[in-house]
Amino acid sequence: MAAEEQIVSPDQRKPTSRKAMYSALLIGAAITLSFLFGNHLGRVEDVFIVLAAASLVAIVAVDAWLRKNGLR
Repeated sequence: MAAEEQIVSPDQRKPTSRKAMYSALLIGAAITLSFLFGNHLGRVEDVFIVLAAASLVAIVAVDAWLRKNGLR
């Protein structure tokens, strides 16, 4: 079975849609921020929720900046 598969290099594969990746990350950040409104006491977990959402948005921003400048 393995002998029947084509050998392809990573640059021959279809790249992931950038628009789909950005949408998925931003929707994930919005869902993560929705966890702020819940049945919990204290604010310690809110810090981690905001940091997680901010990191997802930062991934989108850095990737867009790198692509704009031709570094990726």
